[in-house]
Amino acid sequence: MLALRPNCECCDKDLPPSAADVMICSFECTFCLDCVQTKLPNGRCPNCGGNLVSRPIRPANKLANNPPSNKRVLSECKAK
Repeated sequence: MLALRPNCECCDKDLPPSAADVMICSFECTFCLDCVQTKLPNGRCPNCGGNLVSRPIRPANKLANNPPSNKRVLSECKAK
Protein backbone atom coordinates (compact mmCIF):
# COMPACT_ATOMS: atom_id res chain seq x y z
CA MET A 1 0.00 0.00 0.00
CA LEU A 2 1.27 3.49 -0.82
CA ALA A 3 2.52 5.50 2.15
CA LEU A 4 0.95 8.76 0.88
CA ARG A 5 3.74 10.93 2.23
CA PRO A 6 2.52 14.26 3.58
CA ASN A 7 4.89 16.68 1.86
CA CYS A 8 6.90 17.56 -1.22
CA GLU A 9 10.45 16.36 -0.70
CA CYS A 10 11.76 19.40 -2.53
CA CYS A 11 9.84 22.43 -1.16
CA ASP A 12 8.14 20.82 1.88
CA LYS A 13 4.67 21.87 0.66
CA ASP A 14 1.87 20.01 2.44
CA LEU A 15 0.36 17.34 0.19
CA PRO A 16 -2.83 15.91 1.72
CA PRO A 17 -4.11 12.52 0.54
CA SER A 18 -6.72 14.27 -1.63
CA ALA A 19 -4.16 16.46 -3.47
CA ALA A 20 -4.24 16.03 -7.23
CA ASP A 21 -0.92 17.79 -7.91
CA VAL A 22 1.36 15.09 -6.47
CA MET A 23 3.95 13.05 -8.36
CA ILE A 24 5.76 9.91 -7.13
CA CYS A 25 8.42 7.52 -8.38
CA SER A 26 8.47 3.73 -7.92
CA PHE A 27 10.15 4.22 -4.51
CA GLU A 28 7.38 6.65 -3.47
CA CYS A 29 9.62 9.69 -3.45
CA THR A 30 7.00 12.44 -3.43
CA PHE A 31 7.00 15.85 -5.13
CA CYS A 32 4.48 18.56 -5.92
CA LEU A 33 3.77 19.15 -9.59
CA ASP A 34 5.26 22.65 -9.43
CA CYS A 35 8.66 21.33 -8.29
CA VAL A 36 8.59 18.56 -10.90
CA GLN A 37 7.95 21.12 -13.64
CA THR A 38 10.35 23.82 -12.44
CA LYS A 39 13.13 22.30 -10.31
CA LEU A 40 13.71 18.65 -11.22
CA PRO A 41 15.95 17.83 -14.20
CA ASN A 42 13.90 16.25 -16.99
CA GLY A 43 11.01 15.63 -14.58
CA ARG A 44 12.91 12.71 -13.05
CA CYS A 45 13.24 11.74 -9.40
CA PRO A 46 16.43 13.35 -8.04
CA ASN A 47 16.92 10.40 -5.68
CA CYS A 48 16.72 7.41 -8.02
CA GLY A 49 16.47 8.91 -11.52
CA GLY A 50 13.17 7.16 -12.15
CA ASN A 51 10.17 8.65 -13.88
CA LEU A 52 7.49 10.43 -11.89
CA VAL A 53 3.78 9.69 -12.23
CA SER A 54 0.62 11.08 -10.63
CA ARG A 55 0.01 9.72 -7.15
CA PRO A 56 -3.37 8.01 -6.90
CA ILE A 57 -5.92 9.50 -4.52
CA ARG A 58 -7.04 7.12 -1.78
CA PRO A 59 -10.82 7.28 -1.29
CA ALA A 60 -11.70 9.30 1.83
CA ASN A 61 -13.68 6.41 3.31
CA LYS A 62 -10.53 4.23 3.24
CA LEU A 63 -8.28 6.69 5.10
CA ALA A 64 -9.46 5.77 8.62
CA ASN A 65 -8.30 2.16 8.31
CA ASN A 66 -5.44 2.98 5.91
CA PRO A 67 -4.07 6.33 7.07
CA PRO A 68 -1.45 8.32 5.18
CA SER A 69 2.08 8.59 6.51
CA ASN A 70 2.91 11.47 8.84
CA LYS A 71 6.67 11.15 8.29
CA ARG A 72 8.00 14.17 6.40
CA VAL A 73 10.88 13.50 4.01
CA LEU A 74 13.15 16.11 2.43
CA SER A 75 15.70 15.50 -0.31
CA GLU A 76 18.23 17.65 -2.06
CA CYS A 77 16.62 18.98 -5.23
CA LYS A 78 18.78 19.79 -8.23
CA ALA A 79 17.99 22.95 -10.14
CA LYS A 80 17.25 22.67 -13.87
